[in-house]
Amino acid sequence: MIAQLLHLALMLAAAPLVLGVVRWLKARMLGRRGASPLQPLRDLAKLLRKRPVLAENASVVTEAAPHLAVAVTVVAIALVPSFAHGMAFAPVADLVLVAGLLALARMALALNGLDVGTAFGGLGAAREMSFAVLAEPALLVSALSFAILAGTTNLDQIGAVFRDGALGLRVSLGLAAVAMLAVALAENARIPVDNPSTHLELTMVHEAMLLEASGRHLALWDYQAALKLTLWLALVSAIFLPFGVAPAGTGPLAWLIGLLAWAAKMGMLCLALAFFENAIAKMRVFRVPEFLGAALLLALLAAALLFVSTGFA
Repeated sequence: MIAQLLHLALMLAAAPLVLGVVRWLKARMLGRRGASPLQPLRDLAKLLRKRPVLAENASVVTEAAPHLAVAVTVVAIALVPSFAHGMAFAPVADLVLVAGLLALARMALALNGLDVGTAFGGLGAAREMSFAVLAEPALLVSALSFAILAGTTNLDQIGAVFRDGALGLRVSLGLAAVAMLAVALAENARIPVDNPSTHLELTMVHEAMLLEASGRHLALWDYQAALKLTLWLALVSAIFLPFGVAPAGTGPLAWLIGLLAWAAKMGMLCLALAFFENAIAKMRVFRVPEFLGAALLLALLAAALLFVSTGFA
């Protein structure tokens, strides 16, 4: 339980810092000075002091949606292991459950965009749900590949099996990794799927559903986005970079080593994300289904190869 509480506090505190570090790295790679990595914390503190301004026709959905999205994202992030295995929530840390919680947060975001009835918010919600039709199956089929290899969809056990190295290098695992990374970009509205740096682009998807949010409601949405980015980076780290994680039943010394390893892996993933976004252009919105369709195809191919190679077919 102590490890679980430390994990939750770590993830909640690291989320704004992860977002700030990615922005700072992108700016430095472009030759700009960039804002401080602590700038998201300052922005959240400023927004939390402001009262939200609601449209006249806004219902209770607009007020409840940001709280629901943050709540389910916090639950999801508590299930993804960081520096140690065997925490209190490890028995229920299922990848399919995490996918369901992310889908619930997406539903809250889409309802927030639809509630006021603006054309731009409805357009963003429609595009978000159309992308989800391809993103969610790709994630679930990737989970199927991990289940075939590890014998379970539990994140703790998947990480332990991959950490032991008995499976070796597999083409199917690489295909599933590429598919999951593509889904992660779409889930977090990152380039090439969306542009997280501006509120003005007409092809925007994620930000279009937040144009009516203000004050502490906007702070909650921004914090939820930071939590989701941290969750996905931690998920990639837990599955594909499981080295350094403290085994179940170990003490504070192993936790400290796991914490240092986790920080190094998260920094490496932030650097890779910043480099990727600076090296590639944003897609036109009609190309995004092709991008996610390719991710789904790769996930299906990975599962099919595993079925054939393990003799399950």
